[in-house]
Amino acid sequence: MFSLARRSLRPTMARSLFAAPGAVASVHTLPELPYAYNALEPYISEEIMTLHHKKHHQTYVTGLNAAEEAYAKTSDTKEQIALQAALKFNGGGHINHSLFWKNLAPSAHDGGKLGDGVLKSAIERDFGSVEEFKKQFNTKTAAIQGSGWGWLGYNTQTKKLEIVTTPNQDPLITHTPIIGVDIWEHAFYLQYKNVKPDYLNAIWNVVNFKEAERRLAEVAK
Repeated sequence: MFSLARRSLRPTMARSLFAAPGAVASVHTLPELPYAYNALEPYISEEIMTLHHKKHHQTYVTGLNAAEEAYAKTSDTKEQIALQAALKFNGGGHINHSLFWKNLAPSAHDGGKLGDGVLKSAIERDFGSVEEFKKQFNTKTAAIQGSGWGWLGYNTQTKKLEIVTTPNQDPLITHTPIIGVDIWEHAFYLQYKNVKPDYLNAIWNVVNFKEAERRLAEVAK
């Protein structure tokens, strides 16, 4: 799905972050945004996008590189275990945000527009209507205690779309991610304060449904 630095790393392949001891770890880099920092206004401000991308995502990239380098240098089992929390947190942050940026699009360039197609049909099949899906998604995501992510995921076992949440920066590994929404405070607080429902209502105006449909078509074929 995404090219993360010098290797392909799917969200369902989070375990591949663990390099073999002594191996040379790949260097992850901050991906460029596919639009300007102010392109999602008025729904997500330029200030939020700049800080979210340049500061927060960069911190996950830096932490992941440091953790992988340390892991590759040791063969001590206790040290490897101690590093797994940093690998999971920073690796998940890198995976989730790399997906999130592509998950969004300016409203002037089809952001928020869900046309007829396989995604709309699947949403209507599994939730009754697009509006009912958004209502259920916002309700479940707003209920996250603390930080985390709300997901529209595809269950490969049931062949259905399902709403799932994950805590902290845990990547979605039980489903294939179709749409992901960051509910960490850094994603919305400067603009929406503590009113998470306002942020969740607003973000649908800039969701890249074309990218979401591409993901669904790829996994459901």
